[in-house]
Order: sequence, then structure tokens, then C-alpha cells
Amino acid sequence: MPSRYNDALNTLSAQVIEQLSARHQAREQALAVSREVIRFSANAIRAVHRGEFAEARRLLEQAGQRLKQTEPIRQENPEIYYAGFSTDARKEYSEAHITLALISGQPMPQPETLGVDPPSFLNGLAEVIGELRRYVLDALRRDAFDHCEEFMQVMDEVYGILVTVDFPEAVTGGLRSRTDSMRAVLERTRGDLTLALRQHKLELRLAEWGERSE
Repeated sequence: MPSRYNDALNTLSAQVIEQLSARHQAREQALAVSREVIRFSANAIRAVHRGEFAEARRLLEQAGQRLKQTEPIRQENPEIYYAGFSTDARKEYSEAHITLALISGQPMPQPETLGVDPPSFLNGLAEVIGELRRYVLDALRRDAFDHCEEFMQVMDEVYGILVTVDFPEAVTGGLRSRTDSMRAVLERTRGDLTLALRQHKLELRLAEWGERSE
């Protein structure tokens, strides 16, 4: 014979299963969206480095459309929206947008215009330092020195802003450790650029002396 608690337990079980089923569906949706956004963003960054800015914008538009589909999740299941895999997607999306803007000479996007939370945006901004290093090194290999010093200054400015964000890692999504790792990237780039510029100046002087001696 069922106890007097049987009906209440059955009701509770049905409610819990319904809630967990909805949460599971939201998680599966967020995972799928995150994978696509990360893929679109990575391909957009590759396009930027190839100088294919229109293609990069097209890919980021697709990524943005997918991200918008997670807005209901933020309202109904915030623990999934702010889970690591979801914040990683918004970080990569932010990084791609900022990289495109800086390298193509467009204004810096803002978190609200991208529809991302500030920690995801700042962590994406930190990783842009690595993308600018890649751009500078590619330019040096082509002996294209025109914008290298400008981007070195931008890297310095980005780092200078990030080190002022002094909040616990749990609040910023690990920004402090990411910023610290970018310091090494910054200094390596400074050394590479300084060496390349000195060598370039030396080559120009040698070429001038050669012309004079002829």
C-alpha cells in the first residue's frame, strides 16, 4: 500500500525530470552553438591574416546569428550560459571581431555592440595580443615594416588597459592569468621587432654606401 507521501513524491519526481530535461536540452543547444561560433571565429581570424576582410565579416555575421540563439538560455538557464564552453565561444567571437577591426583599421567594437559580457570581451581582447604578434611577424617576413611599430604600440596599450582590471579571477573569468601570459608574448614581439628594424636600417645604410662607392 502506497504511503501518504506517494502522490507528493510522484509530483516532485515529474517536476524535477521536466526541469532537468529542459536544462539538458539547453546545454546541448549551447554546446552546439559554442562549437559553431568557435569555428566561425577561428576561420574569420585566418581570413583576416590573409587580408580577406569581407570573408571575415561574413563568417562573424554567421557566428553572431548563432550566438543570438543563446539569449533565451541566459534568461532561463544562466548557469549554462555562463559555463566555460559558452564563455569560451563569446571570448573567441570577441577576439575575432577585435582582430578584424584593428588590422583592417576600423573602430574598436564594444561588448554591448557584440552582445557579449565584459569578461568574455576582455579575455578576447587579451588574446588579440597574440594575433597582433602573428601579424607583425608575418609582416617582418615580407619586409613590410610600415605598420609594425603602430601595432606594437597597440599591443602595449591593450596590455596597459588589461593590467588595470584588478578583480578576482572568478569575476573576470581568468583574465589576470591570461594577461600575465600575454606579457611574455608582448616582450618577445618587442625584441623581434627591434632586431628586425635594426637589421633593416643596417641594410639600408649598406645599400647607400654601396651606391656612393660606385
